[in-house]
Amino acid sequence: MASGKNKPNGLTVILPEDAQAFVEQLPIEKFHGIGEVTATKMHELGIHNGADLKERSLLELTQHFGKVGQYYYKIARAQDDRVVEPNRIRKSIGAETSFAVDLSDRSSMLLELEQIAQIVQQRLELPQTRGRTITVKVKFSDYQQITRSKTSLTPINELNKIIIIARTLFEGIEMGERGVRLLGISLSNLDNIKSDQLIQLSLFE
Repeated sequence: MASGKNKPNGLTVILPEDAQAFVEQLPIEKFHGIGEVTATKMHELGIHNGADLKERSLLELTQHFGKVGQYYYKIARAQDDRVVEPNRIRKSIGAETSFAVDLSDRSSMLLELEQIAQIVQQRLELPQTRGRTITVKVKFSDYQQITRSKTSLTPINELNKIIIIARTLFEGIEMGERGVRLLGISLSNLDNIKSDQLIQLSLFE
């Protein structure tokens, strides 16, 4: 919730003492676990934000939404009992950027894509990780979202390779006249490697 509050380049810090007020003003569609269908049903019940949700009893929420009603009851009070797993194995490493103004120029899109690729490559370096599948995500001004993926036979962690594959995937997407609201790149099928195992592959290997 905090990371999405001030996109594309903002930063939001939610202190514990501010959590309840933040949740109360939040539109119901912004809550994790509440999709379009559930949000529509909540609107029909007069629930439009966190404060509205907080007014509903546990009994009422479970009557309308079943067992998940217990989850809705707690998140309206800024409560989450799920266990934090700080050391879980990552399945992918990626980055994406949302634009305050939709991009309409293709060269600007490609430039942004290269900058995102740089962020992804930097995030691969610290844990000494490489992957085999690159995915490009594009969200258009009409909110349609498209992803395109390519899996390599050899592991990838070099910036040039990420850029080349990402650009190729992006070029294959039919844009039409739509602007672009978001671009993203992720690398999955990850392998962790030791420093003495790192090898430099040729660009076209």
